[in-house]
Amino acid sequence: MSDPVMMSATELVAAYRAGSLSPVEATDAVLDHIDAREPELHALYAYDPDAARAAAKASERRWADGAPAGPIDGVPLTLKENIATRGTPKPMGTAASDHTPAAEDAPAASRVRESGGVLLAKTTMPDFGMLTSGLSSFHIATRNPWDHSRTPGGSSAGAGAAAAAGYGPLHVGTDIGGSIRLPAGWCGIVGLKPSFGRVPVDPPFPGRAVGPMTRTVADAALLMRVLSLPDERDHLSLPPATLDWTCPPADPASLRVGVQLDPGVGLPVEPAVADAVQAAARRFADAGATVEPVRPWLTRGMIDGLDRFWRTRMLSELATLDESKVLPYIVEWGRSAEGLSGVEVYDGFAQMDRIAVATLHATQHFDVVLSPTCPVSPPAFDAPSATGDPSRPFEHIAFTVPYNMSGQPAVSVDCGRTPDGLPIGLQIAGRRFADVDVLRAAALFEQL
Repeated sequence: MSDPVMMSATELVAAYRAGSLSPVEATDAVLDHIDAREPELHALYAYDPDAARAAAKASERRWADGAPAGPIDGVPLTLKENIATRGTPKPMGTAASDHTPAAEDAPAASRVRESGGVLLAKTTMPDFGMLTSGLSSFHIATRNPWDHSRTPGGSSAGAGAAAAAGYGPLHVGTDIGGSIRLPAGWCGIVGLKPSFGRVPVDPPFPGRAVGPMTRTVADAALLMRVLSLPDERDHLSLPPATLDWTCPPADPASLRVGVQLDPGVGLPVEPAVADAVQAAARRFADAGATVEPVRPWLTRGMIDGLDRFWRTRMLSELATLDESKVLPYIVEWGRSAEGLSGVEVYDGFAQMDRIAVATLHATQHFDVVLSPTCPVSPPAFDAPSATGDPSRPFEHIAFTVPYNMSGQPAVSVDCGRTPDGLPIGLQIAGRRFADVDVLRAAALFEQL
């Protein structure tokens, strides 16, 4: 029998169905693995082995009765800490939170519990989710399993590290500018930011998405069967839809593929990253896809305007908190919005629509667009961002944030290694609402 720690969710479910493995056996193996790795990775918050074992035993009974609760019954999983779970505080990565226990499960938590998923823990994030890092004023800084001196990325930092390290096969993150895809890229896993509204979110916010972080495309698709179920609490969510989440590999001959290596602004793409993405594009071309370059469309005014708006949003948060408990980087970033005029802030807000329109226009002729997930490799574990400079906080998200604003689905998949052996992420973005097509293209790349 395969090691349960390294089995995918689809393999675990098949083993449960065949009776060759039980949810209790799988959960115990994963818990033992976590106990061995967590002291060095610091990926978890509210870790609860007893509750996980109880959930696994209940799942074992359902499988014995031939009545699993849903597609992921008995599968070990985690949720990012900003996804509320009843009775657990939601600190948002910051020591400044009041740490009041959540009154109810958020939509994603409700769906995985209803489906019988075995919740192991919540996963860590940086203060307010506003860093591409695992650095936090509340948690010990999360480390990258590939190199403990590096960050796993963020803001779904703990989820990325947990997925790569084998803390179960299913993990749920959130993404408003790249927070699923960036740690997926730096940790060598699959991370899907679904179409805006595909997965209900509470509270909803423009650009915000909840999605799977897994080791295989098939597992991401399996988890989407659960996460995409409707929830009336999200007034911005898409109408319920019956989609085929089996996601077999796409036919390459049917694909028109764009390749973007220059985002127009931000940090320059490291040579090893560019080489890995170009090699991925050649794989698509060699398989029969039509592959063409895509020109940059993001401008300095767009990214700086978005930064102004988000700085102001952070400033409003700081007004209600004890700033001494917040990471100094975040305080400096938010406080820099003081003195901005209403017109300047509104212009920043308006950049979200300008980015959306530009992104949709630039990508409309392609089934999918390939790009680096991030232009650079991960910095040190205690670095707050790729630049370390609160006056230049978004220089690393120029490939990811456009698809948050446009609402298009985008997935990061592992596509290579840097000279020092760290993973490189390939982003595959698709048309609005074409989540299944994006996963099929990712499954094709995984196969190639």
